[in-house]
Amino acid sequence: MTPNNNIEILKKVLSLAKVEVAKVIIGQAHVVDKSLIAIFTGHHVLIEGVPGVAKTLLVRTLARVLGSEFSRIQFTPDLMPTDITGTHVFDLKKNEFSLVRGPVFTTFLLADEINRAPAKTQSALLQAMQERAVSIDRQTHLLSPNFTVFATQNPLEYEGTYPLPEAQKDRFMLKIVMDHPNRDEELILASRMLGRESPEAVLAGGEVKPVISSETLTKLRVCLEGILIKEELVGYMVDIVRGTRTHQSVLAGAGPRGTQSLLLAARALAAIEGRNFVTPDDVKSVSIPVLAHRLILRPEYEIEGLTVEEVIQNILQEIAVPR
Repeated sequence: MTPNNNIEILKKVLSLAKVEVAKVIIGQAHVVDKSLIAIFTGHHVLIEGVPGVAKTLLVRTLARVLGSEFSRIQFTPDLMPTDITGTHVFDLKKNEFSLVRGPVFTTFLLADEINRAPAKTQSALLQAMQERAVSIDRQTHLLSPNFTVFATQNPLEYEGTYPLPEAQKDRFMLKIVMDHPNRDEELILASRMLGRESPEAVLAGGEVKPVISSETLTKLRVCLEGILIKEELVGYMVDIVRGTRTHQSVLAGAGPRGTQSLLLAARALAAIEGRNFVTPDDVKSVSIPVLAHRLILRPEYEIEGLTVEEVIQNILQEIAVPR
């Protein structure tokens, strides 16, 4: 099969996946697109949103559509690392220790309210996210090659939370902000809740069909390499990331991992949009979700009300777009 045919298959799968997800998730198209970007590039997502905007339902639906396993961990202050990874337990019948695997042994893991657990527990995810493996009692266990973490944060309640350290935030390719639906979308949701077509019922009823298997997902990721990125666009992305390090309002800018994430995200978005090539608009569309959580503003600018998103928009306006 030729590379072009592989790309066409990838674009078709992405299109079908969006259709199936839309049977459950009303609106939130940009959230679905960005989630697919992370999944198909082999990275992880930080989702921020108030309760009740379907964060958990989104990940469950994506797992069903992409033929993958799903697990959820509710992070709490008393959660221990072994609650995530698992541990060895002595089996009296066999007279030996056996491994009881934790919820991290899955494909799509929802780490709900990750900032409610202390740093020691948060760090238990680091090796899994970076290496797709976990160490339990000095033994290394491999995870699924499609292992993807969707970590959520509540933007309203910060009392009793443990903010993610910068090193851990940098491991998330994207930060997605899930807002409330608009009035028309909320009206559709309200109407469906009155009958038997509520999002939960649709997902539980088997109306949402898998478009691929987990094994096929692994193979399709390679197809993204066939999406063309011109050399000038690569330079454009490098200049954007470097601009975050020199902007007067930024204390700490994005590192090389930010550049890599920007390249991969733009390429995946092009495939989602049904194109074989990346455009400057693709780069602009993913710049804020890829870079915003990697920047630290100087305190004097934060006091003035400047936001990270505004800084990135300013940088995009200052850097010449390649023709």
